[in-house]
Amino acid sequence: MASPTPLHGSELIDCATANVNQGIKAAADRCGYSSDIVTFERELQSAAHKMGIELHGFQDLTKKVQIPAPPKGEIVAPDSATEL
Repeated sequence: MASPTPLHGSELIDCATANVNQGIKAAADRCGYSSDIVTFERELQSAAHKMGIELHGFQDLTKKVQIPAPPKGEIVAPDSATEL
């Protein structure tokens, strides 16, 4: 099912990856970009860059994409060795 609005970020990466075998036109449509392939690819590359994924084009999604895991929690430490 096509998204009613254009997807961004990790949702766009996930949608495009799930539809990579159907081709770029189908993926763009299902990710909410209709037939605007240029904007779809630009937003896809922008999302990948922000997530630290090296992506040169839509076909790179056929390779296994590793989405970096978010950091787990915060580091909490005392101000000094003698103060908690």
